[in-house]
Amino acid sequence: MSEHVEWSEPEAVAAPVTAAVTPADAADAARLVAFGLQPKLQPARDQEYAELLRRYREDPPFARLADAVAAGLGLVVLEVSPRAGMAVTAAEDSVFAVRMGDYARRTAADSGDRFLHGLAHLSVAAMAFPRPEDLADDGYIGRVTVNGVDAFVRQACRRLEERADEQGVNTDPATDAPGLEAAWRIWVRRSATGATKDARRLAGSTTGIVGKAAAFLTDSGFLQRTGDDNGGTYRTTARYQLQVRDMAGSAAMAELLELGVVPVTDGTASLLPAEDSEDLELVADAGLPFHS
Repeated sequence: MSEHVEWSEPEAVAAPVTAAVTPADAADAARLVAFGLQPKLQPARDQEYAELLRRYREDPPFARLADAVAAGLGLVVLEVSPRAGMAVTAAEDSVFAVRMGDYARRTAADSGDRFLHGLAHLSVAAMAFPRPEDLADDGYIGRVTVNGVDAFVRQACRRLEERADEQGVNTDPATDAPGLEAAWRIWVRRSATGATKDARRLAGSTTGIVGKAAAFLTDSGFLQRTGDDNGGTYRTTARYQLQVRDMAGSAAMAELLELGVVPVTDGTASLLPAEDSEDLELVADAGLPFHS
């Protein structure tokens, strides 16, 4: 006698249920991105911000939602952490992007100044983080001064001029020509300081341009002003380190660092001594940057 065996269809495995995104979730994600757009806001000083950061790190669906909100606004998320908050940078086509041309036009009418303002920003970054390991170390803090950055640029200009002489291309380009080779020629023609009758720094002087860059970076949460010596002293923030990491591969920054104006071997940075410093027009008491 054989035993009758009943066959049945295998039970279907239930698909994992994904919780639906609620309007409250979307609002929280947008709120986190809004916090990220306030660069001076410290997570440690805002309970709601800190809680949303914790949720981002612990709740992957929420993190994806916040990333999507940022992407929809044309923002790139650089890092989300207690030290940096939600650090975002604007993509080129974002409404939040700051154009160097617009930035320069707010301070001067001369179209050639656009290159000077760009070179000032580039040089602040190069002086703040002169080594790859500085950018890789989350605990590294760079320090710069306005006069020190101007001195750095003027010595970099000397190197560029020497290189142009060696290559036999030391002809005078149009002031709107791109690249460092054109920018240094404009920079060295400018007064390092200049002054108004009440001793204020001229906005169009090179230290005035560096000071404008430093003030902009401070307002953007990238630098913190620490004193008034040497035209103004500043320290870097975690957000600035992330921003410079993002731009470190740019050809212009690589070219500037390859000039060898800032040799660093032991954690301190200084300008190389010039062969003949009399014609460099360096700012007196430049207060060159130091790093920790």
